[in-house]
Amino acid sequence: MPAKEAAAPRAWQRMLSGRRLDLLDPSPLDIEIADIAHGLARVARWNGQTNGDHAFSVAQHSLLVEQIFQRLHEDAPVDWLLTALLHDAPEYVIGDMISPFKATLGQDYKSVEQRLHRAIHLRFGLPAETSSKLKAEIKRADCIAAYFEATELAGFAHGEASRFFGRPRGFTLDMLDLEPKPARRAQSAFLARFEALEKRRRKAA
Repeated sequence: MPAKEAAAPRAWQRMLSGRRLDLLDPSPLDIEIADIAHGLARVARWNGQTNGDHAFSVAQHSLLVEQIFQRLHEDAPVDWLLTALLHDAPEYVIGDMISPFKATLGQDYKSVEQRLHRAIHLRFGLPAETSSKLKAEIKRADCIAAYFEATELAGFAHGEASRFFGRPRGFTLDMLDLEPKPARRAQSAFLARFEALEKRRRKAA
């Protein structure tokens, strides 16, 4: 009698909304902003190696990057702002892996992340592929955020952070909110900003 075939490993995750998101073939229909906000508010930046009573979450980081991006591009279309806010949205499923670990995983990690990004963008009416120019400008804001997070929260010396992220120009610490927040507050703030941007999009439509 032939050996019983092993069951295929489960590739979906159940969300609190009740959605089941297939990581290998994510559908935009299975993506909810409430799940994204909930997840990102509970994923720690810097593997949790930060000062404070709470983790500095990816939700807070996302808000920080969008704030910096808006300062850099005061006339940016609202879709660009939403793209900046959602730049790390796949991490609500796959977590925030530090760059050295991402490098060891290589293309397998990147391909999962890219599929999730496309599905998230399609769910919220953004282009599936972000232009290289916009990616570069969001990355610029991301590096500015990372510099301040590294030096103020994660124990990096300024020179060390400058080597990895560049030294920001035109930004000072007093412009930015780097106080780690409880998960529920970070979740609410992320949702509120998303809803404000969506309201602007509806008005502009």
